[in-house]
Amino acid sequence: MNKFWSFTYYFIFFGAVAAFGPYRVLFYQELEFTGTQIGLLVGIAPLITVFSLPIVTGFADRTNRHKSMMNLSFVMMIVSVMAYPLLDSFVPLLVLAVVLTIFFSASIPLAASAIMYMLAEEKDLYGRMRLGGTIGFSIVSTIIGALVESNGLRIAFWAGGILLFFTFLASKKMEHGEKASKDPDKKKKGRPLEVLKNPHFLLFLLLGFCGGISFSTISTYLFPYMKELGAGESIMGLALTVGTIVEIPVLFFVSSFIKKFNTYAIVVFSIVMTGVRFFLLAIVNDPTLVLLVQLLNGFNHPLLTVAGAIYADEQAPQGYRATAQGIFNVAVSGVGAAIGGFAGGLLFDSVGPKQMYLMLGIFVMGVVMFVSVVRFILPAEKPRPTIASTV
Repeated sequence: MNKFWSFTYYFIFFGAVAAFGPYRVLFYQELEFTGTQIGLLVGIAPLITVFSLPIVTGFADRTNRHKSMMNLSFVMMIVSVMAYPLLDSFVPLLVLAVVLTIFFSASIPLAASAIMYMLAEEKDLYGRMRLGGTIGFSIVSTIIGALVESNGLRIAFWAGGILLFFTFLASKKMEHGEKASKDPDKKKKGRPLEVLKNPHFLLFLLLGFCGGISFSTISTYLFPYMKELGAGESIMGLALTVGTIVEIPVLFFVSSFIKKFNTYAIVVFSIVMTGVRFFLLAIVNDPTLVLLVQLLNGFNHPLLTVAGAIYADEQAPQGYRATAQGIFNVAVSGVGAAIGGFAGGLLFDSVGPKQMYLMLGIFVMGVVMFVSVVRFILPAEKPRPTIASTV
């Protein structure tokens, strides 16, 4: 039953993301906000998670109140998403975006740590649990694309709020291991941050940061980019569908990849493939060709989130699973997403989408080269328990 509810949770949760997430920038454009305002709305809010996420996950670990924090997160998310269509000015929407991002970002590591706990020695199956999110995102994105085209952007937020409510119900079945995490070592000062003393983990966070920038600019500005190419909402929805369908085989077989190459190598590969995707987006002129580029999505965000979550769990100090997941998500969904959203808005306005993607492609490849050189110079990473040894 644990696997069923984990799969179901991700199915509905990412369905909700598909409902309202891709349409926020189009909603801002409909309100005639400037590129700078849109950049602030997309970029500043995630930056708040740099401070909020460690506080929330650390509090949950220290007090064993993971379920309470999860409940609070969903209540705030549902209220925020449902309130979006009721607002039409910049400042209230900025406040709402900050609130939504704080609790949305908190729900991700809390769910990941709970699912890792429930999987126990079967962590290699995490990719298959995450596959539920891919399927849910694919189905909902197609339906919402058609609904938005015929009924307007606001219906995306109503649908997202409803789906978040059902995700909230599914989260009630999660086990966070509160009782199991009570051990004396948890009270040692500085213990949660011991993982940051590992230079290899810091390089991993740099890759996660790079991935956060990349995925933020792709997910946030893909629709405006396609709109400039002349695509309609139906093709935009189809682009999301194609991008999510290709995740299915990748997530199903990711456990085999990790056993053969290890989690760190999979993270690096995902960032390299993201750079390739940027270069292709920079040269595409036909919106139908974007559908072909979307085939690379399976090797981008899914691989980073799955391999990254497992690596973070492997490196987590005893009793601080949620904290380790929170640190990883700060790099990806906090700092990375904030800079990607803000810089993306400025670049989109100043140089256009094609040049924006070209510059990001160069940046991504540069980070990979830097990480590879530094990792080569560093002493070899100490062996840690692998998935293969626990199955």
